[in-house]
Amino acid sequence: MTTSRDLFANFERMRREIDELFGDVFERSTGLRGRGFAPSVDVFYEDNPPRAVVRVDLAGVEIEDVALEIRGRQLLIAGERRPVEAAGRLYQQIEIEHGPFRRLVELGADVVAEQARAGYDDGILQVEVPLATPDATARRVPIEEGREE
Repeated sequence: MTTSRDLFANFERMRREIDELFGDVFERSTGLRGRGFAPSVDVFYEDNPPRAVVRVDLAGVEIEDVALEIRGRQLLIAGERRPVEAAGRLYQQIEIEHGPFRRLVELGADVVAEQARAGYDDGILQVEVPLATPDATARRVPIEEGREE
C-alpha cells in the first residue's frame, strides 16, 4: 500500500530529475556552467518526533558561507563554495564545482519553522524541522434563512 509520503517522494524525485535534465541543457546552451552549482539534497521524514529532515552535501563549503530560510513549506539553502587558492599549481582536470549555490527544497507538509535546527558535520548539512500538527478542531457554520445575494 502506498502512503501519501511515498507518493510525494516519487513526485519530488521526478521534479528533481526534470530540473536536472532541463537545467543541464540550459547551462550548456547559455554557457552558464561554472558560475555556481546545485548541491545534492536528500529529504525524508521521521516519526518520533514527527519531522522533516533535509541533508545537503556541502563538502568544501565553509558553514559561515551558508544561509537557511524557511518560507511556508519551502526551505531555501543558499551560499557559496569558494575556489581553493593554489599558486603554482598546473591543473590537468577540474571537476569540483565552486561558486554561488541556491536550492529551494519543497517540504511535503506544514512545518513549525520557529523550531527548526541545523547541524554541519563532515561536509553534510542536516536541517530538521518539526511537522505541524493538524488543527483538528471543528467549527460549526450557522446557516441563515432567506439570505440570497
